[in-house]
Amino acid sequence: MPDPLPARRPVVALAAATLASLLLGTAAPLRADDLLTVRVELADGQINTRRIEVPARQRFRVEVTNKGKTPAEFESLPLGLELVVAPGSTRSRVLPGKSPGTYPFYDEFHMQTTQGVFVVK
Repeated sequence: MPDPLPARRPVVALAAATLASLLLGTAAPLRADDLLTVRVELADGQINTRRIEVPARQRFRVEVTNKGKTPAEFESLPLGLELVVAPGSTRSRVLPGKSPGTYPFYDEFHMQTTQGVFVVK
């Protein structure tokens, strides 16, 4: 009588590989909820903070809410960040980890009253 086990070996191997792939895949990714989030509120030329500190070389999310009646454009050219935010809206962007330093930001539509800095340390 022939051995039925050799015919099943590829199926068992495939199932084991699939299970291992699933287990490894769910353990590794970083969920967006786990990211450091810095929140900025803008309102018609006013800003709630002028100094934002974040750790060096760590990804982080910038969340900008426009509580005003006019559009806002939150921008930091050195960070490569630009978010146009309609009145009553919130927008966000995840940024890669940055080297230590000071990175200016502002609302381009209200530059005189909304300048600040990201301090990465």
